[in-house]
Amino acid sequence: MSLHHDHDHDHHHHAPNFNRAFIIGTTLNIGFVIIEATYGFLTNSLALLADAGHNFSDVLGLILAWGASWLVSRRPTPRYTYGFRRSSIFAALINGILLFVALTFITVEAIARLAHPVPIASKTIIAVALVGVVINGITAFLFMSGREKDLNIKGAFLHMAADAVISLGVVLAGIAIMATNWLWFDPVVSLMIVVVIGLGTWNLLQESVNLALDGVPSGINPHAVRTYLGELPGVVAVHDLHIWAMSTTEPVLTAHLVMPTGNPGDGFLSRIHQDLHSKFGIEHTTIQIEAGNFVAPCSQKSCCD
Repeated sequence: MSLHHDHDHDHHHHAPNFNRAFIIGTTLNIGFVIIEATYGFLTNSLALLADAGHNFSDVLGLILAWGASWLVSRRPTPRYTYGFRRSSIFAALINGILLFVALTFITVEAIARLAHPVPIASKTIIAVALVGVVINGITAFLFMSGREKDLNIKGAFLHMAADAVISLGVVLAGIAIMATNWLWFDPVVSLMIVVVIGLGTWNLLQESVNLALDGVPSGINPHAVRTYLGELPGVVAVHDLHIWAMSTTEPVLTAHLVMPTGNPGDGFLSRIHQDLHSKFGIEHTTIQIEAGNFVAPCSQKSCCD
């Protein structure tokens, strides 16, 4: 059996550096938490204190995403041969869980307030919530450009966007309560916001769980990849095909190609790497060429191939 291993390192795609966005976002949100907690104590507002606690959890989420973004850029070591890229997947997963926990608390509180409406200091809460809309809106905007390409950045974006929408809901509910004195506006608006944010959060959680379990990244059709490899000149079979994610931005592929005529050379392999990158967005590939010797068959060939 003729074996050939080849690794492609030339097309690694790294997400833009969001250090500046993390610094600004974290600083703004820490400042807002301090302001919100202070006014909560001064006005004896449980709502403001609870929201300050929620926003503090988002600061932790931002720091978590920031740390993962930094770890992704660290070079591989003899022990961690792929580097620390996978940390971005874990950060996205934890952020998704944190979002759901926050939404659960908001839902429980909203249902309790529907049953027992609580008077609120409308003017103070509206003023503080407006500050929250601005700060969280700015922070979400800083991460907007990377949310489609990097699941870790998407987690940070969803945290901030969710807070901006929640704060906007508080403003609208406060205005409505001032105009009508209908206290049920606040919990109803909160529940509507939970539903909207929950849909986006569920998507984030599904994607991050999929990547954590080494599933094929969304946007890549494994059948199309197998078809492409199987139709290459000289290839009679494809097996041991695996597609997963090294990080939230770097899909990885390994495959064995059976070519009875032997290894066609580095130009053939280079073409495969370029095509997999341009057609499917796969950043790191390892291809093994086999002659299909039945006397010494590939020991890694699985039944599902």
